[in-house]
Amino acid sequence: MFSKEESGKLRREFWTSFGKSFPVKWILYNTKIKGFSFKFYFDTKKALVVLDIENRNPEIRKHYFEKIESLKTIMLEEYLPEAVFGETYFLDNGKEISRIYVEKTGVSIHNKNSWRETMEFFNEKMKQFEAFYREYEDYIKA
Repeated sequence: MFSKEESGKLRREFWTSFGKSFPVKWILYNTKIKGFSFKFYFDTKKALVVLDIENRNPEIRKHYFEKIESLKTIMLEEYLPEAVFGETYFLDNGKEISRIYVEKTGVSIHNKNSWRETMEFFNEKMKQFEAFYREYEDYIKA
């Protein structure tokens, strides 16, 4: 078990190391769509690369989710065959969003032996997510 301070130190060390190992300028929040962002997530049980649709207006959120969902076959066949689509997804704080994600289990931010594997997963999957987004960005934004 790690103290809060030790856990925080490990987290900072992981993200610093990831940035140095893969110095890529990711899209992340720079999609030019409010509440539409790519994220990395890593905890003690899993790692995720996600596309979160968090617009407060449920109709706008649904609109963007349906746009992505209309491209689901292409995403699954050409980019991310393991992607999971969740029109309704609840964050730990209870906030309702829509989320499309890929997941890697059996890794832990507290286990440095799983860091390299996680970094490679992040790099590969985010590149695929971004390639998909860039290809269909005009359609998604329209």
